[in-house]
Amino acid sequence: MDIPVNVPIDDPNADTEWNDILRKHGVIPEKPPSPTPIIEEALQNAVKRAQENRLEGKDLDELDELEDEEDEAFLDKYRQQRLAELSRVTRTSIYNQVYPLQKPDYFKDVTETSHKAFVLVHLTSSLGTNIESRLLTELWRDLARKFGDVKFCEMRADLCIEGYPERNTPTILVYRDGDIKKQVVTLRELAGTATTIDDLQQLLVAVGAVDVNDYRALQPRSSENRESKNVRQTKSRDDDDDDWD
Repeated sequence: MDIPVNVPIDDPNADTEWNDILRKHGVIPEKPPSPTPIIEEALQNAVKRAQENRLEGKDLDELDELEDEEDEAFLDKYRQQRLAELSRVTRTSIYNQVYPLQKPDYFKDVTETSHKAFVLVHLTSSLGTNIESRLLTELWRDLARKFGDVKFCEMRADLCIEGYPERNTPTILVYRDGDIKKQVVTLRELAGTATTIDDLQQLLVAVGAVDVNDYRALQPRSSENRESKNVRQTKSRDDDDDDWD
């Protein structure tokens, strides 16, 4: 009868000649591969992506300022990309304001329209003392001007839904393809009375109303006025071209 032999093992994970012999004979399992190369590769890929995407969110003026620092072909690629985005925004920005809603027209103005674009409804408080609702009304106007391809609407909650609790206002309803895709009850889910347009932009990205790489959501707030000017100039050029058709 074979008598089991206790083989001395100090550290089965150590890189020793003795452990190599034990692994060869199946006494101890093979050492798992080191995670270091995987981590290093992930870090290298992250640095590469950051380098390749370093111009994301730059507007046309900011790109022009980098002429002496960046490769011309690389810079021109982003210029063409930004011009294409500006042209698309100009074509699809058909709303550009907050639309007041009436109950008889709700289905047509919201549900049906959501088959063509995202529609966001702000159900407002009936009380002037609701700070969150007043804040959201102001931010709603800013968003409507910035994201003209999204329809922003507003209606008093108790006129929209009879008996709707005041404590649940303001409420945001996000419509797409005839359905409510998300609802936000009060601004507590965001930042309460400290909610900013950036918080709402993140909401737009999260629900898919705005692409994560959309320059309007990426750009710093300080560049918004310049970008709006570029949009108007692009629209003016398009109108001039139409005159020659």
